[in-house]
Amino acid sequence: MDHRFDATERFAEGAQFIAGSLRGGSSGRTQEVVDPATGETVYSYELAGTADVDAAVEAARQAFGEWGGATPGERSDTLHRFAAALAEDADDLAAAESLNCGKPIKLSKEFDIPGSIDNAAFFAGAARHLEGKAAGEYSPDHTSVIRREPIGVVGSIAPWNYPLQMAAWKVLPAIAAGNTIVLKPAEITPFTSLLFAQAAQRAGLPDGVLNIVSGAGRDAGERLVGHPAVAMTSFTGSTAVGKRVAEIATGTVKRLHLELGGKAPFVVFDDADLEAAVHGAVAGALINTGQDCTAATRAYVQRPLYDAFVSGVADLMATVRLGDPFDPSTDLGPLISHTQRDRVAGFVDRARGYATVVTGGEAPGGELAKGAYYRPTLVAGAAQDSEIVQSEIFGPVLVVLPFDGDDEGIALANDTPYGLAASAWSRDVYRTGRASREINAGCVWVNDHIPIISEMPHGGAKASGFGKDMSAYSFEEYTQVKHVMYDNTAAARKDWHRTIFGDRP
Repeated sequence: MDHRFDATERFAEGAQFIAGSLRGGSSGRTQEVVDPATGETVYSYELAGTADVDAAVEAARQAFGEWGGATPGERSDTLHRFAAALAEDADDLAAAESLNCGKPIKLSKEFDIPGSIDNAAFFAGAARHLEGKAAGEYSPDHTSVIRREPIGVVGSIAPWNYPLQMAAWKVLPAIAAGNTIVLKPAEITPFTSLLFAQAAQRAGLPDGVLNIVSGAGRDAGERLVGHPAVAMTSFTGSTAVGKRVAEIATGTVKRLHLELGGKAPFVVFDDADLEAAVHGAVAGALINTGQDCTAATRAYVQRPLYDAFVSGVADLMATVRLGDPFDPSTDLGPLISHTQRDRVAGFVDRARGYATVVTGGEAPGGELAKGAYYRPTLVAGAAQDSEIVQSEIFGPVLVVLPFDGDDEGIALANDTPYGLAASAWSRDVYRTGRASREINAGCVWVNDHIPIISEMPHGGAKASGFGKDMSAYSFEEYTQVKHVMYDNTAAARKDWHRTIFGDRP
């Protein structure tokens, strides 16, 4: 068993990190943080109120002058030290993430933590490559230069499914570009965001550049999004909440970045490697207990492979081991809460009226009954327009449907409001090439599903939002492009002045 994280000891001063210090909240309301594997409260704290958000924004505003004026090399050096500090904290970060979210420790140690450290290392290098169009005389009498400048104070809101990774995705490009930031993690998963901020401070990030406000969405979140001193809002979460964020953000005309829901299709053509597709579907559907906006949720399988695919997925799902997240042999942990477990069960139970639950579809008994566990579930026979096919479930549930021709398979893949991620499975490069072009999603994997890398962007289309996390493309979100134009003639009177002054001498 790995060591367990003692949040009460580590965050005794409170769950707000403002201007370089942990402190308590001021809302007057207490939040209990529950271990989803046991249902036990492991930490309680006072939520941030609007006064805490105001204090954090002011700290970020005060820090912006120094940090925004630092050279790219200076910011890069700090981020390199930050990556090293995160690596030193890897065991604590993994333990905190598994305790807070119920993630199997092997997922925390092998996916979440290394990925976040790699993000920090990537942006340490990227900080020195804020590039623009080459200087040139695009007008005969002028030289034009492009500057990339930080925007100012960024207010970011992260979800509960990947607390550390989402903190990294939002904080790192923002500060690499010279911005300062106030991050609001989900109030039920604050642990690794706070550890992240403390590691940044040890690495030499100036106080106030990164602030954490742990509070509820309707109080702290809405105040942060609507704050007049916040120049940009970045939000990851459900499409419904994203719409509310957009409504508030427009009130102060700030830049907006939204990474919202998903309902990723998993399209298996009849020449696919069946074994690879079966394994890819189970892994892609069950990653993080299905609480992943890019998880494989809709498998469309060409009819010649359909029956074998259904049988293979059901058999493989039956071997997945549910258990204590801190047991290295555990494959699948609990959902984030009993409320979320019951929501997922509701989708499956309603589907029994119009589809077949091939395997799973229940919470386990015994010792696991205390936690928010739900068995891996495969549903077949649902109609394309049914709730379980169209709605984001956010649990360990895969729905499989057959298709005939390639046109139909691609059309079905596109037939939801979402467009975050997808995958296409075939040995035919022309088939997969067509699918990658015609499936409307921010990412299309070919013969795989889920892998992400720091060098490549993540973001969606349609109701899945807009903007990119990770990669150099994220600087498009976190920098202001400024055109500076120099006159080269030294002439007092320019030729174009005659449009104003006429032909007077």
